[in-house]
Amino acid sequence: MMTVVPRLVLSAPSSGHGKNALAIGLLAALADRGLEVAGFKVGPDQVDAAYLGLATGRAGRNLDPRLVGTERLAPLLAHGAAGTGLAVVQGSMGLYDSLTGRCETESTAAVATALRSPVVLVIDVAAMGQSVAALVHGFRAYDEQLWIGGVILNRVASARHEALLREALDDIGVPVYGALRRQDLPPVLPARRHGVMPVLAGGGEASRAVRRLGEAVAATVDLERLLGMARSAPPLTAQPWSPEPPAGADGVPAGRPSGAERPIVAVAGGPGGSFGHAEVTELLRAAGAEVVTLDPFVDEGLPAGTRALVIGGALPESYAEQLSANRRLCIAVAELARTGRPVVAEGAGLLWLAREVDGLPMCGVLDAIGSIRDGMVVGYREATAQSDSVIVSRGEVVVGHKEHRAVLAPRSGQRSAWSWPGGTPEGFVWRGVHASQLVPHWAAYPQFAARLVAAAATDPTSPQASPANPQPGPASPPAGPANPQPGPANPQPGLVNPQPGPASPAAGPVGPPAGPGSSQSGPVSPRSGPTAGQSPEPVSP
Repeated sequence: MMTVVPRLVLSAPSSGHGKNALAIGLLAALADRGLEVAGFKVGPDQVDAAYLGLATGRAGRNLDPRLVGTERLAPLLAHGAAGTGLAVVQGSMGLYDSLTGRCETESTAAVATALRSPVVLVIDVAAMGQSVAALVHGFRAYDEQLWIGGVILNRVASARHEALLREALDDIGVPVYGALRRQDLPPVLPARRHGVMPVLAGGGEASRAVRRLGEAVAATVDLERLLGMARSAPPLTAQPWSPEPPAGADGVPAGRPSGAERPIVAVAGGPGGSFGHAEVTELLRAAGAEVVTLDPFVDEGLPAGTRALVIGGALPESYAEQLSANRRLCIAVAELARTGRPVVAEGAGLLWLAREVDGLPMCGVLDAIGSIRDGMVVGYREATAQSDSVIVSRGEVVVGHKEHRAVLAPRSGQRSAWSWPGGTPEGFVWRGVHASQLVPHWAAYPQFAARLVAAAATDPTSPQASPANPQPGPASPPAGPANPQPGPANPQPGLVNPQPGPASPAAGPVGPPAGPGSSQSGPVSPRSGPTAGQSPEPVSP
């Protein structure tokens, strides 16, 4: 099957050349002209993808060969760009760089090759003259299979400087599609620490920033010539990815049982989208769920009839205080988990389910305490499922990405979610809860959504809803402060199980913990460190 998708990849010699602002501005400028456009980000960065989506008016998506496999890149692009006149793929780091050093399969150049797409290099020329030609020639000669279609010059000093640069590039036959002065791309995007929140919250600051970048690009870049090059890309030979489960596919459950009502699955997000990949919501709907957005910062309760909750990995750690302040919703989430309904949390979603983070009370579903540190844990993990849960079967292997500053003590519960070489088990599995800081891409594992919807459509008290390795459930003490009285510590990491009740902004943690498998029914004091034999994940550079 041949799929026509006009497309280009925007890359740079390294980070810091302005390709992020250029990609957002290019999409905004074309969208302002009435062209339907789609934005994609190479790698796991959901923040950049969110801003690309804001510029286009449709979901920004990630194309990560490590998370989804090279064979899914073209299908995912074709799916996400369906009905558009242009797909812009924003690269990661330098053109030939990759987070893992596997440049031949995971770099922006490798993605461009897999997509058979032309590449436009964004080059910061503030301190460069004729050497720009040598630089571009080197990038072009490094991989002769790669199609470098031209350049956009950023931070040009003057008209004379621009003429010098254009002449040098003309000598080697490289087109220049635009030249921006040093002041043309101001740092207008909200601070990175806010993550995707400015986009998802639907506020004006992010929209104004995107519009400003679009105006700058429209005034300095030859959009028609760029479109002409993008339209010369050959048709994609891959069939577009589809969230619909393939008929008769082994290992992919049917999702909602025949004749059952569509279960309501709440997905954490805001007016501008969810905290997970766009494909998660699509997969859940295809599996038979009615997907409803839950705003963890605004909504004080779960949507009526909620049968499951999904918290995506882009929930920012820096908003722990705001999450804590919504006590009524914390109690509702804890009650949903207590009843055995599916609750899947990725990334900082795990923190929201914890007892507390840096002294701030959270939902209290997990008997764990989080702390946010200065160093960043970042990298891919090839993880093996350690327990059967609502989305995985024990022994399944997935690839996920971790990017967080927070650590939890203990690192895992009695039933951990994942393990990987060189690390201790991580995450929590309890009743319908599956929580971990690992963020896989569900497009590579559509069975996650099918299993979750099947569990959501099933009464958690029925025999078919029982977990493969059941554990005794926690006791249910009344809601109260985290440490109402001293008591012996729980010998195993467990889960808190607060009762629903009235809350106030000043309310403390939902309730004291009594972990599954524990013989205690009384309160315990909060942990101040890891359980014996477990330790927080070391912070990597």
